[in-house]
Amino acid sequence: MAKEKISFLHSADLHLDSPFKGLGNVPGGVFEEIRGSTFGALEALVRLAIEKHVDFVLIAGDVFDENQHSLFARMQLKAAFEKLDVHHIEVFLSYGNHDFTEGSQFIDQFPENVHVFSDQQVRSIPFRKNGETAANIYGFSYRERAVTKNKTQEYTVQGTAPYHIAMLHGSLHSNKEHDVYAPFHLRDLTEKEFDYWALGHIHTRDILNQFPPVVYPGNIQGRSKKESGEKGCYHVELKDGEAELTFHPLQQIRFESIKVDVSSCKDPQEMVPVMEGHLEECKNRYGKAILHAIFFSNQPVLQDWHQTGYLDETVDFCNEIDRIDNKWAYIQGYSVHVEHSWNREELEKGHHFAGELAKRFQETDNITRYLQPLMHHRKARKYLSGFSEEEQSEIKQMAENLLMNQFLKK
Repeated sequence: MAKEKISFLHSADLHLDSPFKGLGNVPGGVFEEIRGSTFGALEALVRLAIEKHVDFVLIAGDVFDENQHSLFARMQLKAAFEKLDVHHIEVFLSYGNHDFTEGSQFIDQFPENVHVFSDQQVRSIPFRKNGETAANIYGFSYRERAVTKNKTQEYTVQGTAPYHIAMLHGSLHSNKEHDVYAPFHLRDLTEKEFDYWALGHIHTRDILNQFPPVVYPGNIQGRSKKESGEKGCYHVELKDGEAELTFHPLQQIRFESIKVDVSSCKDPQEMVPVMEGHLEECKNRYGKAILHAIFFSNQPVLQDWHQTGYLDETVDFCNEIDRIDNKWAYIQGYSVHVEHSWNREELEKGHHFAGELAKRFQETDNITRYLQPLMHHRKARKYLSGFSEEEQSEIKQMAENLLMNQFLKK
């Protein structure tokens, strides 16, 4: 007998009430829009669920950004669920490592269409359609911030429901780019008889496996340059053992990196129209965007403009004249890349100082010890929390280009 089709939205990592740390330097009006973007993405999620007439919505952990979130965030979520209730759309929700349940100051007071996995033991909650159980949904919530145990052994198909869907907020054992919580191996999931694995925790969307689908939808709203591109959820339709997945963007503001070639500029003022063109293009393409600009040139003078502060002033000017309306693009940070005019291999073959300098840069893998004076500076340390490998690599590259260009120029 053919199974009746069910459809749902798979979302995760809403991070409602996110403080958007590191964006305090943007204008007040822009920052208010940024702060409200997670709630705007939640509203878009609700609209999509209603538009697609889905049976239910899955939220696989980290609904809130913090365990001690605001009452406003709690009320916004409740209001969103009430809208879904009017349209007879159910919600299955679990809490993750950010909004773990221990010590929470609020009690869940959601409408009856919302089903919460309330403890750390994996449990099954039935979804009923037309008076019969159409699917069993499995999941758990984090009681404390760090769940380090592999929870997959607790996921066992129960009953004779047509579909079995598992929610898991965790990461692969091998993941090196994110804190590893509730770790699992892919085979731990694929060897079990579930029709769909709804994952959360990793903010980059990824389909780890097709049959059965093992899916990360990513978060619904980017929060920094590390979370660039489209953010949203999957619309999933299950029928007769087949799964059809369609990604839908929900983000209210795009975080993007752009490359700005200023090689043709002979004077810092000539960078203005170049930057304005990029900002206009981003507004038309993304609507609202927070940008990290990579300024590129084959002329060493760009480093001079960076050192003298001309580049800062030019960015500030372009951000100022970019009027805030329904569309805007704001350069929140930038980096500089100058195409060096020197050949590393040729320099390293020589016996002069420049060659030895080039070799030393190549031999230096980790620059942490060189950054320690900055990290221990009594004023700077208040604003720094360490540098990622990517940031260290960028600092090293900038230092090498600056030093070598200045040295060879002289």
